[in-house]
Amino acid sequence: MCIRHRVAAAALQCSFGSAAGILTVLPVGRVSAEGKPLANIGDFKPGVNIATFGVCASLANPATASLTAAALGTLTPGPCTPVTTKPWTPGSPTVSVAGAAALHERCTCACTYGGVITITTPGTTKERVG
Repeated sequence: MCIRHRVAAAALQCSFGSAAGILTVLPVGRVSAEGKPLANIGDFKPGVNIATFGVCASLANPATASLTAAALGTLTPGPCTPVTTKPWTPGSPTVSVAGAAALHERCTCACTYGGVITITTPGTTKERVG
């Protein structure tokens, strides 16, 4: 089985978002693949590593809840402002990048508003497992 490791500019999607996002990985202290820094499970900070996903359909998002209430209960998605507070999981069991487990295609990240962020674009490097 091959695991593809993630790099900067990998495409992301949130289960409550309306648009794709991009993973941003700061190049400081990182190894690169194909000219892009490799990501690790610590690359989960909103506004730094994870940008907006358009509008958010989660009623746990205060903006969506407020707009929906104003529309008399008709779901009205509000601006997406990801609130990620925990690292991506599970991370690579065998490869670390900058002192943390490398990010790979099966990793997910949870948003406080209930969304699950997944990686939708293949990575650039492969690790042989098992």
